[in-house]
Amino acid sequence: MIEFWLADENIFFSAAILLMFAIGILQLVGLSDFGPDFGTDMDPEADIDGAGEGLLSLFGFGRLPFLILLVLFLALFGIIGLAGQEFYSSLFGWLLTPWLAVPAAAVVSLPLTGLLARPLSRVIPSDETTAIDIDMLVGRRGTIEIGKAETGSPARAKVVDFHGHNHFVMVEPANDGEVFRQAEEVLLVRREEETFRIISPDTVKFLE
Repeated sequence: MIEFWLADENIFFSAAILLMFAIGILQLVGLSDFGPDFGTDMDPEADIDGAGEGLLSLFGFGRLPFLILLVLFLALFGIIGLAGQEFYSSLFGWLLTPWLAVPAAAVVSLPLTGLLARPLSRVIPSDETTAIDIDMLVGRRGTIEIGKAETGSPARAKVVDFHGHNHFVMVEPANDGEVFRQAEEVLLVRREEETFRIISPDTVKFLE
């Protein structure tokens, strides 16, 4: 089985499955937030013609956050590719060249990804960040979702913008010595590169 997975003809499919697991693990621990914000929906004001928009919708874009859509595609691509190679090998005794196997698996996986994205979108909320500068989150309240926020150790927080769209950002206390734990409400006071500094909303109430 290992030899089958690592065969030159199957390396793209095996790599897709490994990448799927890697993205899933990074999402669980919140490390992917240090990278570019790929978990966004398409901007409805983007300059895309009707045919292009329809094609993207067919493949599931706009229904799920991009990373979830990518994980779904990688899983389908890897599974379909390996299953197809197994079937082809059982018929002819050898594996299909990747120059044919990879495009064939992609052609099947893309529309299937869009098909499965529809029911999944009913249970997985879309993390929309449409038409808003990320700096506009400063001054808004959020909730610690994953981890414990302390100086030098950011946590992942959920912030809802004025459109009602969800953003997931990394946050650290603005003041040394403060610690914010999971489910605690926080107030974003400034942004420093990819991290927002936070204080307790009670601090503002006290000053008022």
